[in-house]
Amino acid sequence: MVWLAHDETGPPVRQNIASLRYLITRMFLSHLLILLLLTGGVTSVPTPPGKKIGTLQVSNASAVGLTQKAVRLGRKVLGLAPNTRLYPVLLDETGQLIPAQLDDTDADGQWDELFWVMDIPAKTSRKLMVQLVDTLPVYPNQVRVRFGKRSSAYTPVRPLTEDTFYAHELPIRQGYQPYQTDGPTWENDKVGFRHYFDGRNAKDLFGKRSPALSPDSVGLTPTRAVVDNYHVLRDWGRDVLPVGNAEGLSLGLGGVGLQIGNELYRVGVMATDSVHTVESSRLRVLASGPVRAALELDHRNWKPRPDRDYRLVEQPTIWPGMYAYQNTVQVHNLQGDETLLIGLPRVATPKSVEQLQTDDWVALFTHDKQSYNREHWLGLAIVVPRSLFEGVGEAPAKGPVALSYYARLNARAGKPLTYYALGSWELSDPGFRDPAYFREYLRQFMQQIAQPVAVKMIPNSP
Repeated sequence: MVWLAHDETGPPVRQNIASLRYLITRMFLSHLLILLLLTGGVTSVPTPPGKKIGTLQVSNASAVGLTQKAVRLGRKVLGLAPNTRLYPVLLDETGQLIPAQLDDTDADGQWDELFWVMDIPAKTSRKLMVQLVDTLPVYPNQVRVRFGKRSSAYTPVRPLTEDTFYAHELPIRQGYQPYQTDGPTWENDKVGFRHYFDGRNAKDLFGKRSPALSPDSVGLTPTRAVVDNYHVLRDWGRDVLPVGNAEGLSLGLGGVGLQIGNELYRVGVMATDSVHTVESSRLRVLASGPVRAALELDHRNWKPRPDRDYRLVEQPTIWPGMYAYQNTVQVHNLQGDETLLIGLPRVATPKSVEQLQTDDWVALFTHDKQSYNREHWLGLAIVVPRSLFEGVGEAPAKGPVALSYYARLNARAGKPLTYYALGSWELSDPGFRDPAYFREYLRQFMQQIAQPVAVKMIPNSP
């Protein structure tokens, strides 16, 4: 999370007294929730008995204090035997457990990465105790992936962790929508996102009014049939972002496309198309909490035109505290004349896109009343690597790639490229009504992701 501090020289946040009280209350409750989760209190997790094997020294050499910084550590660094049945847990300087998770990132059936988030003040090192236990603690979930599918129009949706969508399964050909919320959703305590896995492959935004995870009933009737019940305001929030229609579909918030010559191509089709350009798309849930949620989307034999055949793989990932998700994309079989596109929808705003740059990142952003019916203020942004940035484009009002601004990036065959997409809704934080507040949040977000941390394992003395 990035907390904003406005001093007397900074831009004022324009809001009435009621909104200000609401903001202060939400900030206090959010701080309290994190305090309870990470430092004890009624929701603390008991520390299981175990054996200390060493200390992790986590260092922030920058002049920027890092808040809820994502840290990952490979299994080999811990020096654990491949066949061990013991699991590492982390304790902070006061002896309290730090929520963490063990992820199998290469799908070989064995965990290979330890992931957690932590605060690290500027120019500071923190020391965490590493302890081995035979049973992992159960931490409260702060993030998750939700994915459900029905096998026919008359059968209930059931949760899945993987699925393959084939070209002949377009909803317009089958006569029904197979997926809950049109595809997977991923969320944290601040915001949620969804991917249209039904052939359209756009990305959408769920605004949240509470740090609690949204109900499992989102996108379902009481009998677990697919229903659109998330475009109306609920206690948890709602789908807040229009991404297009039958005449023109944007790439969505952080959606991916390609440019070849003067033509723009989406990874897939529009809702009215009956012929798919992707032979198969495989989805796998890689992790679903407590502190990291991630999925993989593997699009194979994508043929945007007869002389091209690509494979595109992406891994959307989210962790607590940010109004954003991270995505890592790889494109295979490039011929050298392609440009990678990362989309920013302009469906509900006439405003021009703005830019913000740091040494490492470029942000394209808009701030406007750009929710459905232009009812609410939304700040939207994509943050892409400056070293690969080749400019900004604007898609037309109609067509398979439409109603979007987009970042043009150097497409490198088979090499991973990581970027971020941000969505901030005024009902999540009233400060986001103010463009200066959103811009400052975005600036601090870019500052945070630019700072690396160093992790050193110090084994116990023999």
